[in-house]
Amino acid sequence: MSASNKTSNGIDMSAYWLPFTPNRYFHQHPKIMQSAKGAYYYDDHGRKLFDGLSGLWCSPLGHADPRIGAAITKQYETMDYCPAFQMASEATFSLASRIAKMAPEGLNKVFFTNSGSEAVDTALKIAIGYHRVMGNASRIRMIGRDRAYHGVGIGGISVGGMVANRKMFASMMMPGVDHLPHTLNLSQMAYSKGQPTWGAHLADELEKIVALHDANTIAAVILEPVQGSTGVIVPPQGYLQKIREICTKHGILLIFDEVITGFGRLGANFGADRLGVVPDMITFAKAITNGVIPLGGVIVRDDIYDSIISHGGQEQAIEFFHGYTYSGHPIPTAAGHAVLDIFESDDLINRAKALEPVLENGLHAMKGKPGILDIRNFGLSGAVELEPVPGKPGLRALKVLEACIERGALVRVAGDVIAVGPPFISEPKEVEFLCSVLGDAVDAAMKIN
Repeated sequence: MSASNKTSNGIDMSAYWLPFTPNRYFHQHPKIMQSAKGAYYYDDHGRKLFDGLSGLWCSPLGHADPRIGAAITKQYETMDYCPAFQMASEATFSLASRIAKMAPEGLNKVFFTNSGSEAVDTALKIAIGYHRVMGNASRIRMIGRDRAYHGVGIGGISVGGMVANRKMFASMMMPGVDHLPHTLNLSQMAYSKGQPTWGAHLADELEKIVALHDANTIAAVILEPVQGSTGVIVPPQGYLQKIREICTKHGILLIFDEVITGFGRLGANFGADRLGVVPDMITFAKAITNGVIPLGGVIVRDDIYDSIISHGGQEQAIEFFHGYTYSGHPIPTAAGHAVLDIFESDDLINRAKALEPVLENGLHAMKGKPGILDIRNFGLSGAVELEPVPGKPGLRALKVLEACIERGALVRVAGDVIAVGPPFISEPKEVEFLCSVLGDAVDAAMKIN
């Protein structure tokens, strides 16, 4: 076994295949976390690292909050598992009610999954099922968007727009999928603070797709309010409103993938609230359990649920043949309740909103540094786009990540973009520290040529 297959503590790394990771590079440059508390991780070199992306957008409360652990322990001791089919726990019903009350008006039905990927595939299946029971079986086409990330299910990679995520699995993808262009144009919107003022007209591309395929073949459009995984691409002012109008005009369902933006990341319950657009379905995951244990779901417009249920045949028949062994599992349900309790008691969404200008100012203070092509932000999220190393895409951002770790902070790499989204529990000085570290790390990484 080569030395590169062992951690600094001698742990064998050879058996684990890391997801969404350049495994060969990682084995030469391992990054091993050993513990986490509050807004910080601690690695195997003893470094204290500010968590600049809330885990993977999923830990806005920081780490190891004892209130979540206590709720999970209590539920485990009471009932560790309840069959998901034909029955459910009381807490699962009440969590669904709490989530529905947080959602935009009219979205009052919640279908639980285990992840954002499963939530997306579930939403797509609901859209197909709805149109079918409404007598519109020809509506089978889905519309996604370039550079979108909707998880790794077959439906998600089909409507997603990340080339590397689609290239290898093209033979498995859904037929009848088309894509809108993404909205990032650095020649028109570089260094925007919040929503860019240019680009609402890009929504008109949906009308062209409708004309090409016929509205009667299109089931749904799925969009992230803010495209997070490909580098915090913020929608132009008026863009989502126009998408909503076009979908309504043509009887097309609109799905917001809020796996990242849901539960406060944009300073509101959901991105739909912050942006003033009500979709027909919302997918969620990540922050609902603070990343402690997997849970996801879809929030659905009442009449979509009612239509599918009312067309289900005899009352003893299953109306919608879909679900998971762990749908509404009592332990992640308990974690979800604890998280929502903490959101309320600690006023965390307002705390996130108060930190937004701190992050904006800190990031945009880097404007003018060599090697930075763009800085953008919205809510408690932001991104710095870097000039790549010639012929080696992604290397510059990896070197920035490593330089940040050396200086005491963790960030997220997305190609040659660095994304940040600190925990809602952060203090302003910690967000300022994150931005300072990132600026110094960019300077260090630009010495690579």
